[in-house]
Amino acid sequence: MKTFNTSYKLLEEMYQDEYYPDFLVDKVKNELQKVIDLLETGETNTEVIQEKLDAVVCAINDLQDEFDENDSEIETVARDSIGETVSYILEWFGIPIDIEEAIRERDW
Repeated sequence: MKTFNTSYKLLEEMYQDEYYPDFLVDKVKNELQKVIDLLETGETNTEVIQEKLDAVVCAINDLQDEFDENDSEIETVARDSIGETVSYILEWFGIPIDIEEAIRERDW
């Protein structure tokens, strides 16, 4: 089973931008880690993976109020950073899910 690239910094752009509180970026990162954990088990069934992605994206959706409460929001930089991170994860593990499909449940 393949393990994730430990030198890749998840959500690097969000961590570098003070507009996003680190503790909230950590929450997004923790959600994305759930996808990585699943893929590290060797899971390759795209339906199972998409189901996990949908749950993770919905959990990220649920963080929007918390971002708002901290004078932040999931906007362009965050959307791009999350999308790029998900895309990298899928590519790293060789999962053939289009990025738009992967994050289809987003409302940000």
